[in-house]
Amino acid sequence: MTMTSRHTVEAPASVLTAPAAERPHKRTGAWRRRGRRLLWQMLALSVAALFLTPLLWMVVASLQPVGLPPARTLGWFPQGVAWSNYSEIFRIIPLARQLGNSLWVSSVGAAVTLLTASWAGFAMAQMAPPVRRRLVALALLLLLTPASAVWLPRYLLFSAAGLIDTYTALVAPALMGTKSLFVLMYYWSFRRVSLELFEAARLEGAGVWASWRHIALPLVGPTTLAVLVLSFSHYWSDFVDPLLFLKSAQRFTVAVGLRMLQQMDVTNWPLLLAGVVIMVAPVLLLYALLQVMLRGDAHFWRRTLRNGVGGENAQEGSPPAELSG
Repeated sequence: MTMTSRHTVEAPASVLTAPAAERPHKRTGAWRRRGRRLLWQMLALSVAALFLTPLLWMVVASLQPVGLPPARTLGWFPQGVAWSNYSEIFRIIPLARQLGNSLWVSSVGAAVTLLTASWAGFAMAQMAPPVRRRLVALALLLLLTPASAVWLPRYLLFSAAGLIDTYTALVAPALMGTKSLFVLMYYWSFRRVSLELFEAARLEGAGVWASWRHIALPLVGPTTLAVLVLSFSHYWSDFVDPLLFLKSAQRFTVAVGLRMLQQMDVTNWPLLLAGVVIMVAPVLLLYALLQVMLRGDAHFWRRTLRNGVGGENAQEGSPPAELSG
């Protein structure tokens, strides 16, 4: 026992004091990370406030009493809150019907856009590089073409086809992806997916439709949500196409309805701004809903990917059951 106690190995002093010496460096690094995170959050809040201030001013101005000019600065309600402005709009113009028309056109246009743009982007991603480069150049050229250049050809085409004063003329661009930008968004997203994944699915008997539906589309979920919001907003706020192709007042959309309201009384700013708030609200609600779906469920896309490529079978390494059809 005595010999053992004399030869006991003692740890060097540097080893014992090393953790204590590293603590200040760890604390300094933690404070730096917190400082950078706080700075980034403050910058994000500043940018958000820059975009939210006009919306807040619009809501406040829409609640001013009728007859008052819009305030030059953001203020509250010295003259009281006029909630009746919103009900007055529905009495002056058929806004409820126009909202329903816009909702139908925007929903159909956005749904068809998701299909056609994703199909075109998926097909481009599977093509040879020379063909892809030519198609991308063509899509960029279409982005540079002004919309007014196709108004007359489209009107003549729809008139010859008997589509004037129908909603088909409004959603017809969705058959081509609405905008070439949406096709390029899907193309760039599908290009990030490894081609070996589609080759493996093809060897297991999956066709083009099954590869698009069960492999490609679940992997580009954020792009789908972005295209959904942008396409819905495009058809919801479209003013020129309903003005050109619709003749019946009962078919007018909300964008044309706001123009009618402005022509009735140009100086009645509270009613006009109340109509603008009603028009902007659905797009903001859609964006907020998608944000909650993305941020509220951290494993949403993981489950979507797992279910899209075959559920439990994909985890076990066996081919998905859906791909065999």
